[in-house]
Amino acid sequence: MSTAREQRFCGRQFSAQEILLIQEVVGTCTGISRLELAQTVCELLEWKRPWGGLKARECRDLLERLESQGVLRLPVKKTPASKASRKRIVPAASGQPYSSLCGSVEAFAPVEVQPVETRQQRMLFKELVSGYHYLGYAMPFGARLQYLVWVSRPRREVVGCVQFSSPAWRMKVRDLWIGWDDTTRCLGLQQVVNNSRLLVLAQIRNLASTMLSCALRRLPADWQRQYGVQPLLVETLVDQQRFYGGCYRAANWIVLGQTSGRGRMDRANRRLGAAVKTVLVYPLVRNAAARLRDGG
Repeated sequence: MSTAREQRFCGRQFSAQEILLIQEVVGTCTGISRLELAQTVCELLEWKRPWGGLKARECRDLLERLESQGVLRLPVKKTPASKASRKRIVPAASGQPYSSLCGSVEAFAPVEVQPVETRQQRMLFKELVSGYHYLGYAMPFGARLQYLVWVSRPRREVVGCVQFSSPAWRMKVRDLWIGWDDTTRCLGLQQVVNNSRLLVLAQIRNLASTMLSCALRRLPADWQRQYGVQPLLVETLVDQQRFYGGCYRAANWIVLGQTSGRGRMDRANRRLGAAVKTVLVYPLVRNAAARLRDGG
């Protein structure tokens, strides 16, 4: 196996000694799952969220990265038991929307933003995003909140999905706008939330901006209840080759500039300029930049 060396992952620096400890845990704790290994490592290294919950999801990603580097060998992933067949959402051809509803959003009000909490809701959210969002569905890094959006008339029907998740660790235009250096970013980053998916499923005028508005009204209380952190700023990245981001701009989001195009995991600069995105932010409180710069 490769020699254990210092690693940086999800904003935390792991010493070579800590990597050796992780090697030892994985090597000696046989017969348990990857999730159980991640929880054990989190307990030993006290890798926790501000409210005390273990960062098991991030830790599992770290373990898989270490395995890809030859530092350790994880147990084989368990194959889920077969389940009875169920109806799956199949994307319509030629960009046809999921819902046939069309018109102005006022005709379908009220619009309800519902947190994804049950297994059935999670499966519906995942299938809709997998089938109809151009990026598909991927498990977000770190924290996340997901919402299904429903209209009430002429019948109750799902018309959109919104996802918020952990922010980008480093983003030049955002960090300059806030006034962060490496130290202050470490202190304030958890109060930034990323709008990582916005999916509109019906050709209803002003639906996207209405979805955003309703979701942002809920987000501060929902995020604080779930993670014990008050969010101060929401960020999003818009692929400038595909979209203008009109619903964000119309809702008074602030355009900060463009990314380098590397992507979250491209630490070797191999994809520089490959996927340039427009960075927009929405302050949830007054003086959000100053509060983030000053530590809340």
